[in-house]
Amino acid sequence: MTTTITNAERREGMRGLLSRRGSGGGRKRDSLDDLAERTIVSASERRRPGTRFGMSVTHVFLFVTLAIAGLGPILWLAKSAVTPSQDTIQQPFALWPNGIDWANLSTAWNDIHIDQYFWNTIVIAAGAWFAQLFIATTGGYALSVLRPRYAPVLNALVLATLFIPGIVLLVPLYLTIVSPPFLGRDASMLNSYLAVWLPMAANAFNILLVKRFFDNLPREVFEAAKTDGAGPFRLFWSIVLPMSKPILGVVSVFAIIAAWKDYLWPMLVLPDPRVQPLSVRLPAVASQTELDVFLAALAIATLIPIAMFLLFQSVFLRSAGLGGAVKG
Repeated sequence: MTTTITNAERREGMRGLLSRRGSGGGRKRDSLDDLAERTIVSASERRRPGTRFGMSVTHVFLFVTLAIAGLGPILWLAKSAVTPSQDTIQQPFALWPNGIDWANLSTAWNDIHIDQYFWNTIVIAAGAWFAQLFIATTGGYALSVLRPRYAPVLNALVLATLFIPGIVLLVPLYLTIVSPPFLGRDASMLNSYLAVWLPMAANAFNILLVKRFFDNLPREVFEAAKTDGAGPFRLFWSIVLPMSKPILGVVSVFAIIAAWKDYLWPMLVLPDPRVQPLSVRLPAVASQTELDVFLAALAIATLIPIAMFLLFQSVFLRSAGLGGAVKG
């Protein structure tokens, strides 16, 4: 006995199959939505007055604690910078000073020569920022986009340098700066900003961080650019860098903050006080300066890090989008 299936019956069967698949997908989506709504405190518990009150108290407590821990030292330094030394010594934790001495700021700027050391710090930070950004982007580009045959070996070598403690490299780096190879015995890089910029440029962490970010960029864009005739330099400058602004901001903040607060290495390779940054000169003049003037100098020295945070805080808030760059 032969059974003939008409086209109408076929269409009805397909509609039934699709409707069953759609209902299954709908149940799956509902289960995922339910899973996404599951938290420590459910929606029904949030409606209870006692739960809302407890959560509000917890949020206020955490906010006040974080504000005190984060802003407390900065606000105390700002207050002490314009407070006479006697008041700071007698009542160091007073909320309001008994008297305000604005002359502390001008004295710190002129007598301690904060302006000169401030400029030295800016030059060191700017050079370290450019050097680290240049090496990190070009190194990450070569390992991630160009991918030569020996890229895995280079990647392993760069990763291996992270396991070497920095203190172990201190003496070899210093000897290299005192007597640079290929420059003759009389050549020396002491009291030169290159002695600070070049060692800071070779930052393996930044190279790997940028490489992992480049790994997540769409390869279709690279292939399309190559098809249109873009060479390696044009691809790097016009395609890769404009798509990498978030990671460039992160590396910039890391580089500038690290150069701004570095103490040991600039003290070793910049023995001349005329070229030393704030991080080296301020501890050196602490014993010869009044407390209020010294605190005013410290307050001036913290302006750039605070300004950097305010300018790049959106980069840190968007750091969750860089999870692929860090975790892979």
